[in-house]
Amino acid sequence: MNEPIVARHWLAASAPKAAPALATTTVLALARIWNANGAEHSIGNALLMTVLSAGAAAAGACASVGYAGDSTIAGTAFAASGALAFAGVAGYADGLPLPLLLWTLATAGAYGLAARYWRKDRRETVAYERHVSERREEHAHIERVETLRATTQIEVARTGAAYAEQLAAALVHRAALPSFDPAALERAGLPALPAVDTDKER
Repeated sequence: MNEPIVARHWLAASAPKAAPALATTTVLALARIWNANGAEHSIGNALLMTVLSAGAAAAGACASVGYAGDSTIAGTAFAASGALAFAGVAGYADGLPLPLLLWTLATAGAYGLAARYWRKDRRETVAYERHVSERREEHAHIERVETLRATTQIEVARTGAAYAEQLAAALVHRAALPSFDPAALERAGLPALPAVDTDKER
């Protein structure tokens, strides 16, 4: 059965590509708002962000150690650590050049990490689509073979039934002929045919 083709809107297709830039831009905007509201040259606020960033990095390191390490949790923790460090520096600095430089580096790093996962997801998607296509082709081939086999069996059965009907009609017609003599056939050595009671038919 054919599946409907669903075309994704270009906004839905491009939204994941814009997510890293949106994330770093949001962090930069919030850090600059925080800067304007008293975080500029604030040692306490900078120390707070340093502690939070170090804690997130430690959590990421713990999540990536050992056989039971989870790469997703570790990646999320390291991303949070970088975002906190970026926000702390952008909130503490008194000008835009350093925050913009950090924003550029953070955005490039985010796209570099995201591209790795995008390639992996694309490979998995292509492999799954190829597997599904092969299974469909295999099932379609089996269905075609079974359809041909069933059609052949039906045609053979019809041919046999038609032959049996024609043979029975020929035997009845020959037995009804006035010159038909079954004894003459037996004397000639031909196999005997079943006798037909013509009186009963009449």
